[in-house]
Amino acid sequence: MGTPFLFLNLGMGEIVLIALVVLLLFGGKKIPELMSGLGKGVKSFKRGMQETEEELKKAMDEPEPEKPADTGEAKK
Repeated sequence: MGTPFLFLNLGMGEIVLIALVVLLLFGGKKIPELMSGLGKGVKSFKRGMQETEEELKKAMDEPEPEKPADTGEAKK
């Protein structure tokens, strides 16, 4: 069917019902503020994931520090 909510098993009727409930609970003026905050949160999450990925790539590219040579002495 190609709906983006297919994995949630939601039909169009359920989505409309949820949207109406949200509209009733928060009112028309509050919804843009909520969506703006949600958008900023998603953007921040994506930026954090990207930074983490860059750090991991950088760590993978760095050569491993050489281990000191073993002198053969037994520890007591």
